Amino acid sequence: MDTEPKEVVGPLDGKFEFKKNKDGTLNKQAVICTLCKKEFSFHRSTSSLKYHINAKHAFVGSSSSGARPGGLVQTTLTEGRALSKSISENLTQKIAKWIAKDCRPINIVEDKGLAEVLQVASRDAFYKPPSRGTVMTKIHDLYKTEKKKKKEDLAVADYVALTGDHWTSVSNNNYLGVTAHHITKTWELKSFALTTMKTEERHFAEACAEQFLTVARKWEIEGKVTTIGTDSARNMIAAARLLTFEHMPCIAHILQRSITVSLSDSGFVHALSKSRKIVGHFKHSPANTAELQAQQAALGQKQEPLVQDVPTRWNSTVDMVKRLNRNQAAIKATLDQQQHKLIMLTPPEWDKVQRLETLLEPCRYVTEILGGEAYVSCSVVLPALCHLRRVMEVSDEDPAYVVRFKTAFKEDLASRQEKTNNAWLKLATALDPRFKDLKTLPKSEREEVWTTLGGMLHELSPRRSPQTSEDGPPKKKMSLLLQMCSDSDSDEEVQPGRDIHRYRAEPCISMEDCPLQWWSAHSGAHDKLALLARKYLATPASTVPCERLFSVAGHIVQKKRSALLSENVNQLVCLSNWLKEE
Repeated sequence: MDTEPKEVVGPLDGKFEFKKNKDGTLNKQAVICTLCKKEFSFHRSTSSLKYHINAKHAFVGSSSSGARPGGLVQTTLTEGRALSKSISENLTQKIAKWIAKDCRPINIVEDKGLAEVLQVASRDAFYKPPSRGTVMTKIHDLYKTEKKKKKEDLAVADYVALTGDHWTSVSNNNYLGVTAHHITKTWELKSFALTTMKTEERHFAEACAEQFLTVARKWEIEGKVTTIGTDSARNMIAAARLLTFEHMPCIAHILQRSITVSLSDSGFVHALSKSRKIVGHFKHSPANTAELQAQQAALGQKQEPLVQDVPTRWNSTVDMVKRLNRNQAAIKATLDQQQHKLIMLTPPEWDKVQRLETLLEPCRYVTEILGGEAYVSCSVVLPALCHLRRVMEVSDEDPAYVVRFKTAFKEDLASRQEKTNNAWLKLATALDPRFKDLKTLPKSEREEVWTTLGGMLHELSPRRSPQTSEDGPPKKKMSLLLQMCSDSDSDEEVQPGRDIHRYRAEPCISMEDCPLQWWSAHSGAHDKLALLARKYLATPASTVPCERLFSVAGHIVQKKRSALLSENVNQLVCLSNWLKEE
């Protein structure tokens, strides 16, 4: 019997062989590593042998994986050692954070592709992706941790401004989104989501007001809320009247509504109707789009699709006419080669479209500025509206339809501005060192603003009780006697006026400078005004932060995820907002 060939040990093919006795037989209770010639006891279990391979020969795998220089072969993915508990836990935590931050579906952890990527990333170690239940548990824990941080931030804030709006998901569920905005002690503007709460009742004013109060109480900020920003819907306006907070209507909604009203009462209607049909001709046909792109390339233009305007999408009309004007030659050349039933724009109508772009571009600029939440926007409202009024001044060169548009726009915007919280906007403008000269206001209204600020400073000044005790110190008695005999105003009455005067004497800063950085450097010299600046400059000019919140919610509550529990929707939306802020 030939005993020269040595047997191998089961699944560790090629790495171990049985020890050979002196008489040529094989010792089935001892094996030798073929790589380092170390001897091991063998009792039918290969656990210790696998541990030796992973510890001492990490780059050695099965012969089927392909040979490497020096006789070594690549390790197979299934033979790595398990990750340590701490590393595995940290990796699971990162996966849960990634899913919450980037709005990934929970069942992504079941994808085989993800498992392969994680296995390659962990090199020779073995890591099994967590289950869906584990990920949701981690997300719940992460939500509690992050919510605690946000509550701590709000606990030290002096004033908090809110914005709120309602949203309907693809599963026809109603949600109330609320965001908070405040300025920290270090003069940083913080904006983040508070909730995306599912609502069952109809959106009557009383129900909306109670919902806002519920959110404020849950976050323990009811006594700190200064303003609540909403759109100009009647139920929201009525709800704001039921609350003790100041109401700040969304200026961006007001501006877009004025644009819509002005367009419907001007000479642009027919030109816009034709423009929409031309855009639809290319948007609904890939072949037509390809021909347009060929013409764009032939003319040396950028290959870009046309844009269709949507009534509910801000600035979509100006985007549509800009693309049409920029690609006018390519559109004409493409349609000349096609058989179609479109009625082309006439040269006077093309002129109207170009003029409309000039009219709407400043409105788009103002809308984008007022929609920011990472910088102060409330104090920009009055200067921005003043800029629009100047832009919309009628000139002698304007044709009749442009005059009608400008006139209708100014009248409608003025009527809507009267219904906004102008008192709050004026004070915010005065507390912004860029606009504190108040040139955007009529001269007759400027002193009234400073008088109001002076009254607020007087209320903030600490009241001092006079010293009337007979056995008081002699110096205090003399001071009291001099105050009683003096005909001039007391220091308490004069001090607010001095504070206002010193602040007004400061030079205005550049439009590009940050007002919060200015206050950070000058808050020591204007301590009481700085407290008011934190209050008034934290209010956002629009409800765009809520709109962004609903955009995130739309990525989460999709058709394939329409059955998500409302609690999970709230946590995922809030976490996505909070983690991206980091």
